[in-house]
Amino acid sequence: MIKKITFLFCLLPFLMVAQDDLLKEIDTLTDTNESEVAAFKSLKIVNLESTKLASKGDLYLVIAHRFGYLDKGFEDFFGLDEANTRIQFVYGLTNGVTIHASRSGFQKTYEFATKYRLFGQKKQGFPFEIVGFNSVAINTELEKTVLPKLEFSDRLAYVNQILISRKFNDNLSLEIAPTHFHQNYVANNSQDNSQFALGFGGRYKFTKRWSFNMDYAAHLNRASNSVFKNPLSIGFDLETGGHVFQMHFTNSQAMHESGYLGNTSGSWTDGKIAFGFNLIRVF
Repeated sequence: MIKKITFLFCLLPFLMVAQDDLLKEIDTLTDTNESEVAAFKSLKIVNLESTKLASKGDLYLVIAHRFGYLDKGFEDFFGLDEANTRIQFVYGLTNGVTIHASRSGFQKTYEFATKYRLFGQKKQGFPFEIVGFNSVAINTELEKTVLPKLEFSDRLAYVNQILISRKFNDNLSLEIAPTHFHQNYVANNSQDNSQFALGFGGRYKFTKRWSFNMDYAAHLNRASNSVFKNPLSIGFDLETGGHVFQMHFTNSQAMHESGYLGNTSGSWTDGKIAFGFNLIRVF
């Protein structure tokens, strides 16, 4: 497993060539003493949160759409019949603190989160961006008719991440994300409620408007009899001035953190891959 993870992470820089970026002005954030470097243009790499935060007073509307798996072909029109949507609002309380609220079709989930900068990468100074991320998700799909002893607390799942990124040059940014998440309810009695994962992600710009993105999360204490898989996603970002449009392929139909970390059911080798896109607008 570790060899596979290392191979995927090392492969990122060699996948394509790069040029300058259209929105270069937001690659660097002005600081009173020195310039702070922004490693990513979008709030997410694909599934994995990036170290980008909303600026103070900025409101983001993120409409994310993910289809079902492609393996059934025309039977469900390549996943169109099983599509789900996530609507998310992101607001910058300060230049270093962002709050999120979203609703996903997957498990009819509401999620509330905060993301905050601990250290910023400097042009001349600290070499990494370090950001904290915490979220709580509420699974409203669980029903008492199926689980008679269900309590509200059983619907909750928590995620705690440290996002560590580095922008190596104008083209290449990489991130690693040690993660702890806790699901109060797990269907598999062999699975610990508290779980750990290690996320990897990267972005490589290859034209002024386009970048290639990839992320992967290795679950570190999944039960041996679990049916779930590690999420692997690849995609492209298109910058169009006022917004970023993300297109991707992934084996995860969940888009909130605890969902894709703990409940990814698809397998790339079995053709269970879903197409999705995110439309991000800033107000």
